[in-house]
Amino acid sequence: MQFDIVHAFGAGVYCVFIVLFLLATRIPRTNPGAGWWALAMCCALVARVSLVALSAGADPMLANAIYGSFNILEKTFLITGFVRFFEVRRSVLPVYLAAAATELWLVVSAGSVPYPLVKSTLYSAFNFYALGYLAWMVAREDLDCSPLIRRVMGTASAILSLHWATGSSIGLFYPSWLENGFVLGTALVMLQYVTMLTAILSVFQKRLINAEAKALKMAFKDPLTGLYNKHFMNNLFDQALLLATRPHHLVAVFYIDLDNFKPVNDQAGHAVGDEVLKCVAQRLKEGVRSTDICARLGGDEFTVIATQLEHKEQAPEIAKKLLTRLAAPIAVGSQQFQLGASIGISLYPLHGTDLSMLLQQADTAMYHVKSSGKSGYELYVNE
Repeated sequence: MQFDIVHAFGAGVYCVFIVLFLLATRIPRTNPGAGWWALAMCCALVARVSLVALSAGADPMLANAIYGSFNILEKTFLITGFVRFFEVRRSVLPVYLAAAATELWLVVSAGSVPYPLVKSTLYSAFNFYALGYLAWMVAREDLDCSPLIRRVMGTASAILSLHWATGSSIGLFYPSWLENGFVLGTALVMLQYVTMLTAILSVFQKRLINAEAKALKMAFKDPLTGLYNKHFMNNLFDQALLLATRPHHLVAVFYIDLDNFKPVNDQAGHAVGDEVLKCVAQRLKEGVRSTDICARLGGDEFTVIATQLEHKEQAPEIAKKLLTRLAAPIAVGSQQFQLGASIGISLYPLHGTDLSMLLQQADTAMYHVKSSGKSGYELYVNE
């Protein structure tokens, strides 16, 4: 009765594993190991069914041989899946050769196969070797999975290897151990495949996290310069304001429009123009504090938000530093370009309490600079 329960439960779990591994193979860019593990589970299921047939009165020697043959294939495909999934640079040829030799022995021995098969020294030796080899690879290789998954996987494989090495010997002194050992082995095999399935799920989780991080970066970062984009400025300014300001502190918004940039694109090409914009972005980042925010609004227009200013006279000093940096020659290959910038400044809360208003006021001040000869800065004045 205990065997019937173990077989029914084991067969059911094996079917679930097969379905899950096959579903994993349908997901794009999944390592081929999942397919090999599904095949290994199919072999384990056939081996399990052969034992059910054995208990139902079928030819014991035939059922015994079928069980052993498919159990050998299961170990072989398990290791193949491990090597493929984790991209381990280890040869599986020794395992295949050992499996082929053991399978050949089963065929040649036909009617004289020990019953139960665990009493066979050669058969037990193959399982001991295969599972020991797997445990050794888990311990030695750099696997793309969590330390917990690795420890459980390695421990289950190592215990299974010792189980096969000692099971028949213990059974000589304690005959009941053969039955209890079978139940233990079934539990360890299930634990093994749970860790394999968990490894697959962890890879999917990492992929989702990376995709989410990439999507957030694309949503809030300018792909060319790496600065924040206008979308970020519009959606997160209020949060940034709360985190970056203190009572009675000011925030300065600098609207920066590059001077003499259009000729760079017209004469040197857009590729060179892109390199110039990258250099400008780097200079802006280097010219502000870690609490300040740099963003590219589009084209050759940028903005800097300087936080935690104690008085409004600090804003022109920051503008001067930025102008000095942007006026320095920019070298791209063998070419040099002399730009400059027109900067308009607005202050929070003096000129507005939301970003759109502050940008509008700073933009107005910037155009005054443009109309006055470029390359300068101006603080917005309420009309």
